[in-house]
Amino acid sequence: MNAGQDTVILAGAEYGSGSSRDWAAKGPLLLGVKAVIAKSFERIHRSNLAGMGIIPLCFKAGEDADTLGLTGHERYTVHLPTKVSDIKPGQDVTVTTDTGKSFVCTLRFDTEVELAYYDHGGILPYVIRSLSAK
Repeated sequence: MNAGQDTVILAGAEYGSGSSRDWAAKGPLLLGVKAVIAKSFERIHRSNLAGMGIIPLCFKAGEDADTLGLTGHERYTVHLPTKVSDIKPGQDVTVTTDTGKSFVCTLRFDTEVELAYYDHGGILPYVIRSLSAK
């Protein structure tokens, strides 16, 4: 964060299991996490990450940080369409690193509502904007 770089978490299977639900998503947001790339997510935690405006991504089957040779020290770029309206729930996206590695992940925004939260920077800004528009 101090270097002005977005933080990306590399995680294993069932990321978020046993967490304290929404607080477990608020913590990463406050720490500047922009995306989590995991083998899989605990269902509610994935939704809470999306609600905080954090991009949930899943490695493709048979892949993870180890098989891709990722250390966590790389800088990552998630190649999402520039217009949120062009993003579709569950679509594949390419992730590249500053070391030249490239791999495909599945975007785990599972609903249009989660995409709206992401577009607004999370559920709280979304609700505030919705209320102020009335």
